[in-house]
Amino acid sequence: MDDIDREILFQLRQDGRLTNVELAKRVGLTPPPCLRRVKRLEDEGIITGYRARIDPAAASRGFEVMVAVEIRVNDLQTVEELETAIASYDEVIEFHRLFGRPDYLVRVAVEDPTVFETFLTTKLMGLRAVARVDSHLIMKKIKTDD
Repeated sequence: MDDIDREILFQLRQDGRLTNVELAKRVGLTPPPCLRRVKRLEDEGIITGYRARIDPAAASRGFEVMVAVEIRVNDLQTVEELETAIASYDEVIEFHRLFGRPDYLVRVAVEDPTVFETFLTTKLMGLRAVARVDSHLIMKKIKTDD
């Protein structure tokens, strides 16, 4: 990857709907070599897809919470079941296994505190491997890759 590839990635992160002609202009190439580079970045798995950015509040998901999850059981089957369950929840928009404590960090987006409480008590806390959850309300997003 060279500086032009990095600039292509930067421009596409800013606006994934850029036409090839506009992208080429912004990175200082003509359209055919620009398109070849984008195709190569896709083929190499560097560009993994394109998506729409959704306004969480407009989609009734403006209440976001970071949830730290600690588990009580560490056998592989239990961990896999837990991860499959949490990853399947529509409310979960980000999910990470961590080194050390907590074991997991889960970003949840729902409509309001009542919906979050229902999610927390009926789904997350109902998983047998979960020993402890700590919820942290997001006050303000400073920087995000969403």
